[in-house]
Amino acid sequence: MAAVLTAVVALTALTAAACAPSDPPPAEASDTATDALRRAVESDDTTAIRQAVDDGADIEARDAGGATPLITATKAGRTDAALALLDAGADPNAKDSIRDSAFLYAGAEGLDEILIATLEHGADVTSTNRFGGTALIPASEHAHVSTVRILIEAGVPLDHVNDLGWTAIHEAIVLGNGYAEHVETIRLLLEAGADPTLPDGDGATPRELAARAGYDRIVALLDAAA
Repeated sequence: MAAVLTAVVALTALTAAACAPSDPPPAEASDTATDALRRAVESDDTTAIRQAVDDGADIEARDAGGATPLITATKAGRTDAALALLDAGADPNAKDSIRDSAFLYAGAEGLDEILIATLEHGADVTSTNRFGGTALIPASEHAHVSTVRILIEAGVPLDHVNDLGWTAIHEAIVLGNGYAEHVETIRLLLEAGADPTLPDGDGATPRELAARAGYDRIVALLDAAA
C-alpha cells in the first residue's frame, strides 16, 4: 500500500509540473541571447537574428552609445539585419544618445529600403533629430531625391523649422550646391505644397538665399511657385 501511495504522489507531482506554466528564461540565458543578437547584427545574419530573438534576446538592448540593435544595423547600412529586426518587432522610433532613430538616420542618409520598412512598422513621421529637424530636412540637404519623395508621400511636415531656423527648402539651398539633384529636390517640395516664401531664422526668404548663391534655376522655381 505504501508503495502505491508513493507512486500516486509522484505521478501527481509530475502531472502538476507538466501543467504548470513554463518559467521565463533565466537572466543569464537572456543575456547570452542578447549577445548573440549583437553578433548576428554585426554579421548581417538574419537567420541568427531570428534565432536570438526566439531565444529571448532583448531586441531593444542598448549599447554604450544608447543604440539598439536596429539603430546599429541601420547606421552600418546592414539592410537585411535591419529588416529582420523590424519584422521581429524592433521599435523604429527608438533613439540613441545623439537622438538618431532608425527612421531618422535612414531618411537623412538615403537608405530607402530601411526607411520604407520603418514606415511600414510605425515610424513617427513627425519625430525630430538633435537639430530639431525632421527626416525630410537632411534628406533635402543631401538631395536624396528618391528619399525626399518617400518622405513627402509619408506625410512628413513640409514646412517644419529646425533649431537653425531652416525648413527643408532652406537647407537644400543653404547647404546644397544648386546642381540638378537639389533643383529636383526643391521642385518636389514646392510641388507638394511647401511654402516658397517662408523666411529663415534671419528673415531671408528662400528666393533671397538662392539668389545670393547664384542658383538661377532654383530662383526660377521659387518665382513660379510664389
